[in-house]
Amino acid sequence: MVFARGLQLLVLASLTSVVVRCDRPTKPVNLSCEAVQEEKSIFKTITCEWDSSGSQSESVPTTYTLIVKKTSTDEIYNISTQLKRAELDLDTYPNHMNLDVWVTARNKLGTVESDHLIHDANYFVKPNPPSDVQILSENGFSTSLLINWIHPINKVYVELKYQIRFAPRGSHQWTYVPLMDTAKYIQSFRLQNLQPDTKYVIQVRCKNSVYDYGYWSDWSTNATNRTPEDRPTSKPDLWRIDEDNQQWQIISKDPVFSNGKIKSFEIRIESHRSKEWGSIPVNRSDADSSTGNREITFLKKMQIADDRSVKVYVNATNSVGKSPEGLLFIPAKAQGGVLAPVEDLKVWPEGGQLWVEWNAPKPMSVQEYVVEWVSGGWLDWQRENKSTRRTAIKGILEKFVCYNVSVYPIYSGWLGKPARTEAYLEQQAPLRGPNVKLKGDPGRNEAELVWEEIPLHSRGGFITNYTIHYSSGAETHNRKVPANITSYRLTGLSGGTKYDTWIEASTIRGSTNGSNHSFTTLKYAPGEIEGIVVGVSLGCLFVIVTIMLFCLYKKDVLKENFWPQIPNPGESTIGNWSPDYPLRAEPPKENCLSGISVLDVHMCDAKCVFEEDKTSLSLKKDKYLSEEHSSGIGGSSCMSSPRQSVSDSDEGGDMADTTSSTVQYSSVVASSGYKGQTPSSQPQQSIFSRSESTQPLLDSEENPDMMVQEGSRQFQHFARQPRFAECAGNEDTADFDRLRMEPQEANESLDFCPLEEDNEQIAPPDRLSAEWLPVKPASSYMPQLGGYRPQ
Repeated sequence: MVFARGLQLLVLASLTSVVVRCDRPTKPVNLSCEAVQEEKSIFKTITCEWDSSGSQSESVPTTYTLIVKKTSTDEIYNISTQLKRAELDLDTYPNHMNLDVWVTARNKLGTVESDHLIHDANYFVKPNPPSDVQILSENGFSTSLLINWIHPINKVYVELKYQIRFAPRGSHQWTYVPLMDTAKYIQSFRLQNLQPDTKYVIQVRCKNSVYDYGYWSDWSTNATNRTPEDRPTSKPDLWRIDEDNQQWQIISKDPVFSNGKIKSFEIRIESHRSKEWGSIPVNRSDADSSTGNREITFLKKMQIADDRSVKVYVNATNSVGKSPEGLLFIPAKAQGGVLAPVEDLKVWPEGGQLWVEWNAPKPMSVQEYVVEWVSGGWLDWQRENKSTRRTAIKGILEKFVCYNVSVYPIYSGWLGKPARTEAYLEQQAPLRGPNVKLKGDPGRNEAELVWEEIPLHSRGGFITNYTIHYSSGAETHNRKVPANITSYRLTGLSGGTKYDTWIEASTIRGSTNGSNHSFTTLKYAPGEIEGIVVGVSLGCLFVIVTIMLFCLYKKDVLKENFWPQIPNPGESTIGNWSPDYPLRAEPPKENCLSGISVLDVHMCDAKCVFEEDKTSLSLKKDKYLSEEHSSGIGGSSCMSSPRQSVSDSDEGGDMADTTSSTVQYSSVVASSGYKGQTPSSQPQQSIFSRSESTQPLLDSEENPDMMVQEGSRQFQHFARQPRFAECAGNEDTADFDRLRMEPQEANESLDFCPLEEDNEQIAPPDRLSAEWLPVKPASSYMPQLGGYRPQ
């Protein structure tokens, strides 16, 4: 039940939709019909067009029927179509008869009829344009042309009226002759008030002369001719080009109304010093004069001093006569700088033209203005009256070309100071970008780029800015700079890196990249290596100077450590150290080494040595205890005996007399070892020598064992048997140099026995008998405990 109800609703909706779409046809409107001319009569076919007043359903087609009825005979002609245009054949065109024309629209739902057009049959006629149009130029009538033509159709069929239009050749603005002058059945007409020596293009058309009947025919083909020449009626337009400080080029445009081909210019130059005349012939072709453009002629180049003002007079001459005289004032430099320029000059493109606007200078009155525009080597200008404040440049301008526009005020014929600006009729992206290069060599962290401005003809517009791009790999950096900058220093670059750089030039219409340039930064900055070398050198120099100053400041300490001072034995006061003997100066004996004792030393055990010398040691302890570790000057710690030597007991006071001028020297020469070396097991002899030498022993010879003996206060004794041999003063010197040692027992060895002592007392002998046996080889020298006593 529910399904059946739904199906009924669906069918009803479909039927409703069909009813809505299938509506009565709409009424045809805007019916118009046209009968065209064929040869010398009206063609028998009439063509009609119409519109529908509303939309038509595509599902139900509409059929239109065009019906034409001749009212005088009630003949009806019709034709059916589904279009909105139809052509109906009337057998013959019914001239001067009324026709009734209408259209019916019909579909399945009904029929509708348009409004009726009831007019004379000539109402629908469109004639052909006039034929054989000719233009005649008559001498003596330089401002008029005579036009002739032939009627396109006979007056029996249709009486026509005409319309004429004309324009100078090359112009797109037509001038129409008023209809009141040509709305007649005529075949010729004279155009007047034309420009002499100007080529004109003329066209003619026609229609039914009855008011509001018929259609205008098409325009006839172009007919051209030139008006005759006449004497120039306007002055040549003079101007000048300032080529340098004193060089001027006088130029002139043909007069606006040259009325013919200019054949020559007559020029007259006047100054307060001289006058000059001349005639400058020109050669104009017919093509030049037919373009309608005013030709520019370079008349004369003049050398004018700064303090000289000049007046230039020029006449233009054609085949008929001479033009009025044109005048140009060129003021002196000082005077030209006083004449004020215009104010607030503005130039902008609008509507395909360049517009110029300015304000008049104050407070001077201006006679007229000259607007000049220059592009490359091409120049043009136009004059404006004194009341003009805004004008469009009337010359031919090109797109993407920069024009330097100037406005000159004219004060009673004298040129004022110009105001200038640049402008483009239309801008585009630059045709090419600037070429970049390096200025000098790149540094380690910087490089200076330079580039030239894009040539004026390649800019395409005003450069708004430059963008510098540089890349060292995947990462690209950029810097924007103003348009007036042509160099830039890149900073923050990496040393020893290759960079690619290019410059992008931009206008308001787009940007263009220039050529690519590559460079590699330095690994080290200029002077960096030299700086390192100089820094290191200065550092070394500072260290050296510091060491030298330290050495100078501490020279005494250094001298004491590295070059110890050796006392001069000759200046010794050692004699004062022995209070038992008086000092007596005695000169040294010549050729004799006095005071030499030779002592045969026999090896003995430590105990015998100690007992033999303990008595003498006790006696001298108190006397020499304060100097027991000092060898003194001339003394020696090497094998010095703490007891009185043999020479002391034998010679006594005789030797004491020589101590003031000599220093005795003691040494032990032992073949069994030296300075602590272990003596050989073979029996050897040791020689103890004492001499009165003026040279002291070195510290290394005097105290070789002091480092060992200082803590324990030990000294060594050795058993000996003295045997003396004293040389006479007159013996040969070589005998004194020979030291003899007699052989001792074969199985004896040289032993040294240490003896301990402290600051107060000496250990008893019984304690030392067993302890003083040598553990290791001892030094061959014995310390001199009590200092040196004169012999």
